[in-house]
Amino acid sequence: MIPTVEVTRYVTPLREGGSLPGIVEGDDLGTYVCKFRGAGQGVRVLVAEVVVSGLATRLGLRTPRLVALDLDPEIARYEADEEVQDLLNASAGLNLGIDFLPGAFGFDGALPDQHGHTGDAEAAKVLWLDAFTANVDRSWRNPNLLVWHGDLWVIDHGASLYFHHAWPGGVADPQRFARQPWDPSDHVLGAYADRLDAADGEISRLLDRQAFTEVLAEVPDEWLEPVPGAETPDALRAAYVDFLTARLATRDWLPRVEGGAA
Repeated sequence: MIPTVEVTRYVTPLREGGSLPGIVEGDDLGTYVCKFRGAGQGVRVLVAEVVVSGLATRLGLRTPRLVALDLDPEIARYEADEEVQDLLNASAGLNLGIDFLPGAFGFDGALPDQHGHTGDAEAAKVLWLDAFTANVDRSWRNPNLLVWHGDLWVIDHGASLYFHHAWPGGVADPQRFARQPWDPSDHVLGAYADRLDAADGEISRLLDRQAFTEVLAEVPDEWLEPVPGAETPDALRAAYVDFLTARLATRDWLPRVEGGAA
């Protein structure tokens, strides 16, 4: 499982986020962006964050370190903002912590120079990852990309893996997700879609059922709420692995661009 850190202080809310994430400090002396389990989207968003971050790392993309933040709602007693108090009180237990990158700035359309290269291959990897995980939240309205120390970092993957939001009615057939196409037209890096075929050839060798199993092992049991057909954390992990494995076995989801690299 991802490491567990105890929250020692709530610092400030990040009001640009729809779920009201906040900056917190941990007992490891680290500073984290906290995504709260008590926010409206629920714990499945936290699962998606861990899974897609793990996949990004395996693809060679940079993404901040994740921890599970153990929150004692007693911290809420010291907060004057009633909205923040309510969120903290609703988020007792394990929340998601994303390592804070001080001084990072938002992506402005210019890919960082990578040792004399423009970073086109890296952009194609980001596109591939978002296509594979059905991420709908990396547009110009909300790029979810940072530049830190001259490198591109991918963040905020909670809008990925939409299929699990239908699971309260029972785990469905993985093949439906496997065949679901993905549209790059609104993506902040959509201009690099012609490089997806080349990226696919490299990335496909990096992922398999074992890799998916290892990524799901990082998710805390506490976030894997039982659903019909998957009543235990391990059964739910296996369902995620089945869905990801089925999608990897097809290319129905991969955008095909005329003139794309072979």
